[in-house]
Formats: sequence, structure tokens, C-alpha cells
Amino acid sequence: MQHSTAISRIVSALLLCLFIPTMAFADSGYKVMYDGGSLQEIKTGQKAHLYIDADRVRILKGKDEIVSIPAADITEISYGQDVHRRVGAAIGLAVVSLGVGALMALTKSKKHYVGLTWVTGTSKGGFAMQCDKTDYRGVLAGLEGVTGKKAVNSDAMTVKN
Repeated sequence: MQHSTAISRIVSALLLCLFIPTMAFADSGYKVMYDGGSLQEIKTGQKAHLYIDADRVRILKGKDEIVSIPAADITEISYGQDVHRRVGAAIGLAVVSLGVGALMALTKSKKHYVGLTWVTGTSKGGFAMQCDKTDYRGVLAGLEGVTGKKAVNSDAMTVKN
């Protein structure tokens, strides 16, 4: 009797972990700051909203949808203080501004960055965004939940120039 109760609690906890992030973020989204990448409709430093739906990830600037990425097309999620190297390696150095990464090293406050890369057909894309320190973990959990991919810590990586 106790064994079945424990299993039902574990199953309930897993379901809550999977479904609550996507349900909670569908309406309000996350406030983020675009930090560079392949999106032409938004400039570095502009504020936007990130929405994590059950089957896609969307970025909106005001009421205008900048991009809608099917979750199945997302190839990598990276996070840390410098995600530019991962995004840049995935979509090409010409698209991503790496100069911002050098400036981040000079700042004293810890900023939280999340990067996404994706491939849709023959088209590749990627971007980095700065997340609020209170939303950072929620963004990662939501992205991991809808994509099934584990986020990569870009701070722990060794990059050879």
C-alpha cells in the first residue's frame, strides 16, 4: 500500500514539473533583453517578452511577434555569463556580436544570459538574451521542458581561439 502511494506521489511531482512551467508562462511570459543574434527585427539591448508554449518558443517586442520557433527545431540551450560563444559557434561568427561578451567581463554585477540555437529546414538561427535574476531558472526549466534538451553551461566550457 505504501509503495503505490510513493509511486503516485513521484508521478504527480513529475507531471507538475513538466506541465506547470508551460501553463504558467503561456499568459505572462518573461521579460528579457535581446543581447544579439540572428533576429533582424530587434536590436541589441531592446526589451522583449519570451513566451514558452507547449510546442514553441516565441519572442515578442510589444505586440509584434519577432520569432516563433518550433520546440522540435531548437538544437541547443546554453546559459551562463557568456553564452555568445556557443551561439556564435552554432550560427556563425558574422551573425552574433561577440564584443558584448568582452564588455560583460568588465561588469561587477552578475547577469544571467540564455542562448538558443535552432535549425528550421536549411535555415539556422540563434540569439542570446539577458534574463532577470528571478526568472533565470524558470526560463531554463521551461525551455528544457518543451524541448527535451538539457541546457549547457557556457561558463564551464573551455573555448580555444
